[in-house]
Amino acid sequence: MKNFIQEFKDFAIKGNMIDMAIGIIIGTAFNKVVNVLVKKVIMPPLSLMTDGVRFSDKKYVLREASDNIEEAAIGYGELIEVVVDFAIISFTVFVVIKFMNRFRTKAEDPENLEETTPKNIELLANLEELMKEQNKILRDKKE
Repeated sequence: MKNFIQEFKDFAIKGNMIDMAIGIIIGTAFNKVVNVLVKKVIMPPLSLMTDGVRFSDKKYVLREASDNIEEAAIGYGELIEVVVDFAIISFTVFVVIKFMNRFRTKAEDPENLEETTPKNIELLANLEELMKEQNKILRDKKE
């Protein structure tokens, strides 16, 4: 039990928990933006293209409502809205990750002078250069 508590303290202190909390908060806010974008910006023009039909109201009725019985229906219009939400979110995440990977690739290239190369990559590049020189010297000695 003591190990578990120590691991949790290390996790919380190192910032992983804080980073995760910030990510969840930003994700929640981003979800609200996407919901408004889909419901108020994208779906109204789609409804106009389909003679004013609101997708959220579209459903396939399995059983009509009567006196004591509720209506049973499949709400496929809401599914369409959720799929559009998913498409927007996944595309946005793709663009952000692609953007981040582009910068990471530049940062890891030891010959790229635009971005500062991290120390560990720089040291590995220097080590590679030294090994190439050493191999050349050893080859020259053998000949």
